[in-house]
Formats: sequence, structure tokens, C-alpha cells
Amino acid sequence: MRQLHLLTETTLPSLSKVAATHCQAIKLSLIKDTYTSNNLINSYSKCKELNTALTLFDEMTHRDTASWNIIITGYVNLGNFIGSWEVLKSMKRFGFLFDGYTIVSILKGAAIGGPGGIVYGQLVHSDVVKMGFDDNVYAASALLSMYAKYNKVEDANKVFKCIPEKNRDTSSWNTVITGYVNSGNFLGAWEVLKSMKKFGFLFDGYTFGSMLKGIAIGGDLVYGQQIHSDVVKMGFYDNVYAASALLDMYSKWSNVEDAYKVFKYMPDRNTVSWNALIAGYAEMRNFLRCIELFMHMEQEGVRVDDGTFAPLLTLLDDVDFYELLRQLHGKVMKSGLEYENTVINAMITAYSECGCIEDSKRVFYGADGYRDLVTWNSMLAAYLGHELVECGFNLFLDMVKIRLELDSYSYCSIISACFGEAQQYQGISLHGLVIKRGLEQLTPVSNALISMYIKSKSSSMEDASKVFEQIHVKDLVSWNTILTGLSQKGLSENALRLFHQMHLYNLVIDQYAFAAVLRSSSDLATLRLGRQIHVLLMKFGFELNEYVASALIFMYSKCGIIEDSWKSFEASQKESSVTWNSIIFAYAQHGQGKIALDLFYLMIDRHVKMDHITFVAALTACSHIGLVEEGLAFLKSMEPRYGVRPQMENYACAIDLLGRAGRLMEAKELIKEMPFEPNAMVWKTLLGACRACGDIDLATRVANHLLELEPGEHCTYVLLSDMYGYLKRWDEKASVKRLMREKGVKKIPGWSWIELQNNVHAFNADDYSHPNCQEIYRTLKELMSEIKNCENDSVLDVPLDDLDLANG
Repeated sequence: MRQLHLLTETTLPSLSKVAATHCQAIKLSLIKDTYTSNNLINSYSKCKELNTALTLFDEMTHRDTASWNIIITGYVNLGNFIGSWEVLKSMKRFGFLFDGYTIVSILKGAAIGGPGGIVYGQLVHSDVVKMGFDDNVYAASALLSMYAKYNKVEDANKVFKCIPEKNRDTSSWNTVITGYVNSGNFLGAWEVLKSMKKFGFLFDGYTFGSMLKGIAIGGDLVYGQQIHSDVVKMGFYDNVYAASALLDMYSKWSNVEDAYKVFKYMPDRNTVSWNALIAGYAEMRNFLRCIELFMHMEQEGVRVDDGTFAPLLTLLDDVDFYELLRQLHGKVMKSGLEYENTVINAMITAYSECGCIEDSKRVFYGADGYRDLVTWNSMLAAYLGHELVECGFNLFLDMVKIRLELDSYSYCSIISACFGEAQQYQGISLHGLVIKRGLEQLTPVSNALISMYIKSKSSSMEDASKVFEQIHVKDLVSWNTILTGLSQKGLSENALRLFHQMHLYNLVIDQYAFAAVLRSSSDLATLRLGRQIHVLLMKFGFELNEYVASALIFMYSKCGIIEDSWKSFEASQKESSVTWNSIIFAYAQHGQGKIALDLFYLMIDRHVKMDHITFVAALTACSHIGLVEEGLAFLKSMEPRYGVRPQMENYACAIDLLGRAGRLMEAKELIKEMPFEPNAMVWKTLLGACRACGDIDLATRVANHLLELEPGEHCTYVLLSDMYGYLKRWDEKASVKRLMREKGVKKIPGWSWIELQNNVHAFNADDYSHPNCQEIYRTLKELMSEIKNCENDSVLDVPLDDLDLANG
């Protein structure tokens, strides 16, 4: 009866047909027949009706090994490895012998059984050896696959070597090769391939596919070209696996022209091959070629999928692409791919980068039920990229509430937003959450926390240093972040010590580390040390790097050697605005504003892309040589002529320019005309201008406004106090001092230093830490006495309590 032998049918039986056959078997009294029962159990298992299969299995009066194998396979196919393992234990307990199919099924289950699956697999391996199945080609292949799955390549290799040569086939060789490739050991895979060729085994499409995958992710293109040669010689050029792998390899290596040649001669171009080529051109940012290929793909009637749209969407990262993005979105919906995760995630990012956060939100909230962690992370990044920090925090809280398994990207994104005063408590709370969840040893998360504490005005370097010290496995980013923080916070000596420590530990020192330590050297104005670092970075080959060259220009400028600043600029690559900005600043700060502006105009002639920092440098140059009208013209022409939107720093420079020229009312009007709310930097600039012009009334109003913005900032008090002192209004000066005491505000003492005989001697006010302090203060007292004898009115008119204020 054919209908009872469902196991022999090649197509998946329908559940209704299996149930009908089951009824027929009962009517014909065939249900007790082992062969019939096995067929029915197998058919129910294939229909994922394992409970019914188990009931039938339990009712069997005569089971054989095949019966047990079917149930084990049923559990494995449902992804329930533990269930299959329990059946295996029962099989052993009831005295049934395993066969090759038992071993293959349970090892397949162990391979998908999660982190603990390898332990079960090793137990099965022990049984395989005990039962003499170690030379069974099926059992050996299953062991190979299982070990390869867990990247236990050496164990897989041992199994492979135990297989008699006559029992080896191309599939077993391929499994070992794939294991090496997946574990990132391409050279190991290459050695296996050479042995395979040596023993006379023929390659197939999977052999080539695995090897080419290894080359794409971590090999050498030279090996890829050799494999390409073998593909042609062995007649596999029209094999879909080999050709697609070749295409993918060349694309990953950014060799898109060779990828296109492979694609051009492929007899059977499928969706995968089209996608690989589009992805290759997308990686090269060749937008027009990608669109052209996409249109050809549509014209040839090739089915598009999420892998087609995702690379295209990554290219639409500017507001100019908005309309095209809308059109692609329409095609996505027409293709029925709007709920594919990769497409959803790419569209959220694309709309965000086109400046349309509302469209990003529509995509995100329209994908309810289809979101994965990347979807949530993409929306989080979109909010934070648009500085919608509160929305970002609310979304993050939703992620926590629905118990998403957050990754390091989730934490790093939200932590990176916690640097303003408004977010200081959220930052501390996030740090607590990281500790609570045991994530503080995830290096990227700790790096983000270090960066957060460095950027936060309310935190100190001590907080950042504590996080740094607690990281067990510090990476280059950890070291660079703390080094840059020390440099930015003015802790230059500490930064130099840390850099020295990195050098002693033989850590990799990159361009960011050199740029940071050069900044510290600049702050200390230690020319000898700066030159030593210059020699060291030349040994590492970083002298052409734009950030290092910029730091060198700045360092030599601070040390007063503008000629060496120019030499560093001349030696650098001049395509970047970073080095141009630095050299313009250097000449401006040295009072050579004309040269600075000549460089600015030369930058325009060379078509170097400008940014707002370029105009800060140009405005600084104008300010130093009194070119008020020219400076204001630069500000007005930034966006219409050069396509650079003015930032807060540009307006602050223009206000300084007007203030130096005594045009305070115009400076006030400019603040009113700003397209955004002025920050403390702008008001401090105006306050400095008031001091220079002696406008005490305006200065008082500006200072009061500043104190509302930054009640704990000592600079405002000191500027106002100095101004009262300059005008000899001692009562008002004393009231500022009282206010500082009441608010608990202390002036951060300034430092002075001098380099003598290869040592840097640093001092601050009332500093008694230097070993020669008695001698130094005695000499200082003698100098002050001589100054008084010269009747220097500007010193004698300052009351003694002014010195106390300066000392905090």
C-alpha cells in the first residue's frame, strides 16, 4: 500500500494526508507493524507534529534503532537538542545500539545546541570511538561539522586525520577548510587545500566558495588570484557558488573592476551576484554605478531582495538625496520588503542622515513587530544624531523596559550623549546600570564612560581615570581616550607620563596619541620635548598625517618657532582643511595677520574644502590686525558663498573683532541677530570686550546674565573683579569677592613653568612644593622691592586683597 509508505515520498507530506494514512493503518491492523509505525512517526515529525509522533512512538510494541533515530531527528529539526539528548539516553538505557544515523543526528543537534553543545558533542565523540564508528565516513563528517561549528579546528583536524584515506571525500575536506575559514585561520585553510590537491581530490564549487570567503574576510588577494586561476583551469567559471564567491571576494577587496569582469561572464546571474556587485560599488561610494546596476537588474527581471536595497540606502546620506530616498522607499514597498530588518534599519539611518527625523520615526514605529536590536539602535542613533537627547533617553528606557538584550553599541550610543550639565545625572545612572549588569569589563562601554566623564563639565578627570584603571583589557581606544582627556583638561604633565608609560609597555602608538601628547607639549611650551616627540613620530611614519601635522604646527607656534610650524605644514598633505586651519591660526596668533589671510585666499584657490574652523582662523587674523569690515564680510559670506554654516565660535570671533574696535553696540546687535541662542562663550567674549572698552554698565549686565548661565564658573567673577580693579572701584570689587565666598566659587590657580637644564619647573600661586622654594621666594621678594622702589603706580594702586582674589 503506497499511501502507507510516506517515508519514501520525496515531497513533504501534508498533515491531513498523514492523518488519513494513520486511520487507514489502524483499520487495516497495520499500526503494530514497526515499518509502518516508523513511516507514520517520521511523517508526523516532518509536519512538526512531534507530540503526535511521540504518542505513536510510546504505543509501539516493537521498536528498532530506526524508531529512536526518527524521534531524535524530530527533536533536532525543531531545534530542541536537550529533548533529543534525553531520547538518546533512553535509547542507551533500553539497550538499543547506535548506528551511523544516530550519531549523525545527535551531532547535528549538538552543533546547534548553543554554548553547551560542544560538551555533549565531545561525549558523543567518546561513544563514537568506543563503538568503533571513528572510521565511519558519516559519523566522521558529522564530527567534523560539529567541531567546525564551534571553531574547534584542531579537534576537527584530528578527526579528519583518523579517517582512512579511502573513506575521505571532497565533502570532508571542505568541512575542514570551512572550519579554518570560519575561525579566521585562512593560512590553515590554505594548507588543507594544498594537501587536498596533493592527494588527488577534486575541488568542487563549495571548495572554491569556502576558500574565496576566507580570502574576502582575512586572506591576501594574491591567494585569491591563484584560486581564480584554478576556477578557470578546472572549468568552474560557470559554477554559481564559485563565481559568486569570486565576485564577493573582489568586491570586498574594493577591486570592483575585476568583480565586474567576473560578473560580466557569469552565465547565470542571480540575485546574490547582482547584490554582491552593487555592494562592492557602494563600498567605493560609486553612487551612479550602483543606481545603474539596480536599473539593469530591474530591466532584466531579476528578483530584488533586502540585500539589494540595503547598500543603496547607505549611500543616501545627504539632504540632496531626499527625493531619491522617497522613490527607493516606494520601490521597497512595491517589492514587499518594507518589513525586512536590514531594509528597515537602513531606511531609518538614511532618513536621519537626510535630515528627516520624522520620516525615520515613521519607519521605526511602522515596523512594530518586525524590529530587532539593530532597529532600536538605529533609531537611538538617529535621535542622538539630531541632538534630540531626551527622545533618545526615552527610547533607551523603552528598550530596557521591554527587556531587550542590549549590546555595547546601545550603551555606547546613549552614554555618548551624557556630557552636558542637563545629562550629568543620567550619565551617573547609566554608569550604575552598566555595573549592575556586569558590563563594566566590556571595553567599548568603559571607553564610552571615560569619554563621558572627560566631556562632562560637572565631572573630573579623576572619575575618568577610575574607570580607566578598572578596565582589565585596555585597547588602543582606552589609552588614547584617557590621554586625550588629560591633554584637553590641561593636565599636561600627567599626559606626558601616560604617553611615556605607553611607550614603555610597547603599546601601539597611533596618530591620535601623538596629536594629544603634542598638545600637552604645546601647553608646557617645552620645545626640546616637542622636538623629541617629532623625531619619534617620524620613526612611526606619522609626519604626513593631517592631525599629527596640525598638532606639530600648533606646538611649534606655541613655542614661538613659527618657521618650524611652516616646515611642518609644507611637509604635510595639503588636501585637508585641518592643516590649513592650523597654519592660518599660527600666523594669526603670531600677529602676522596678513600672511594668515594670504594663506586663507590660497586655500580658496587650491579648492581645499573649508569648515567653520577655517573661518574662525580667518576672523582671528582679522581681529589681530584690525580688519573689521573684512572680518564681518567673511562672516556674512560663509554660507551663501562657501556653503559653510556659521557656528557659535564664528559669532564669538566676530564679537571679539567688534569689541577690539570699540564697537560694542554693533557687537550687541550681532548677538541679537544670531540664528541660535548665544552660549556662555559668546557672553564671555562680550564681557571681555566691555572690559577693554571700559563699559562697566554693560559689563555688569552681561556678567549677571553669565552668572545665571554658569553660577559656578570662576572666570566671570574674575573678569568682573579685574574690571572693577582697573577702574579703581574697590567697593564693587570687594562685593564680587564676597559673592564668590558665599557661592563657594574658587578661582582655579594659574600655572607658570620654565624649562631649565632639561627639567620643567612648574609653579602655581602660593606654591611651596618646589625644593628650592625658599630661595625662589627670597629672590621674588627682592624683585618686588626693586619694583616698588621704581614707584610703579600700576602696581601700587592695586590693593593687597586683589592678590588674594587671584589666589582663590
